[in-house]
Amino acid sequence: MAQKNSAKQQDGTLAAEVLIVGGGLAGLTQGIALAGAGIDTLVVDRADPAHIKDAAHDGRASAIARGSMRMLGALGIWARMAKEAAPILDIRVSDGRVGRGAAPLFLHFAQEDLDAETAGPMGYIVENRVTRAALSARAAELPKLTLLAPANIAELVRGPGAVAAKLDDGRALCAQVVIAAEGRNSKLRQDAGIKTTQWDYPQSGIVATVHHGQPHHGVAHEHFLPAGPFALLPMTDTLGGQHRSSLVWTEKRDLVPAMMALPDDDFSAELMRRFGTSLGTLRANGRRWSYPLSLLFAERIIDRRLALIGDAAHGIHPISGQGLNLGLRDVAALAEILVDAKRLGLDLGGQQVLAGYPRWRRFDNLALIAATDSLNRLFSNDIGPLRLVRDLGLAAVNRMPPLKRFFMHHAMGLVGDLPKLVKGEAL
Repeated sequence: MAQKNSAKQQDGTLAAEVLIVGGGLAGLTQGIALAGAGIDTLVVDRADPAHIKDAAHDGRASAIARGSMRMLGALGIWARMAKEAAPILDIRVSDGRVGRGAAPLFLHFAQEDLDAETAGPMGYIVENRVTRAALSARAAELPKLTLLAPANIAELVRGPGAVAAKLDDGRALCAQVVIAAEGRNSKLRQDAGIKTTQWDYPQSGIVATVHHGQPHHGVAHEHFLPAGPFALLPMTDTLGGQHRSSLVWTEKRDLVPAMMALPDDDFSAELMRRFGTSLGTLRANGRRWSYPLSLLFAERIIDRRLALIGDAAHGIHPISGQGLNLGLRDVAALAEILVDAKRLGLDLGGQQVLAGYPRWRRFDNLALIAATDSLNRLFSNDIGPLRLVRDLGLAAVNRMPPLKRFFMHHAMGLVGDLPKLVKGEAL
């Protein structure tokens, strides 16, 4: 089905300026950014729009950094999700062991530590189903955006002057450039012969929504354990007033099947052993998800008439909750480059246009990949001397307000050469 048919028909071919393969959080945001700025855009996605907004499809929640919130606001998306977004007012980082609680030395990022210019929540936690619904609603308003879903690309040829594609139902498409937004297993990236550097961590992530007896007061907890980080991230209360947080629990991969199979009471008891009683009794009653953790980054993010965004370009450890934000900064940078090119009358898929994208994004992508990998390796162990060094490091940073603000600004996505959208400005 097509959400609408605003793309032009040329000799039986659906024609647009940009074709996006993948209509997930990054892909559909890219489509909204381009179409909202006047670029005819086609988005092709495998998933049925009737199902992707259900919690059963994706029960996860994502951290939306301040810069990403500004971007979503500029695109007309944030207003549709703000009521269901829980602000992150404080972040408490601690080191500990299972059953022994947190170490006495910790790092506390509080909104009071920010300067007047950046005062306010450091970010928000939003359920993915809420974000998907907001994206779908905004996309439906844009006459320059056509969403084809559920649909699959059967053939795609990136020629010297255009991109030609055929769907598995026989429909033909053409565009000046194609954007790969199909995730870590991107077929477009593989077909382009773009190599990746990747490795698997000996860890898996467990994700669930946890109910607790005491309010979280907007505090995000990152509790480092020998197997990996154990995070509880603030969510909005239910309509009945039940306090909730999003659980992101990194555990040794070989132990995860047993943890996932535990009855609710036993699973909740394991949560209490790792987190303690500061939020009262923790209870995980709903569905749980688990997935293996790995790192991936593409050695190139452009090819002939092709650009990679989001997880098609890089996949990082969830230790900092920055995966979606990294992808949204890809979206913002590429949108600005393509919109500026259109205004100058340039070929949107031309090499001189696309070359600006990796130059803009390379440092941010590599820096965050290296930082998340290093943090995971530093904290996911129980080596005594190393534990002492990192605990002293946390305590030292905690006593240095300028350094704390620097790290906070990074977490908020407000450092570096920011695209217009991340600044909250229109394209």
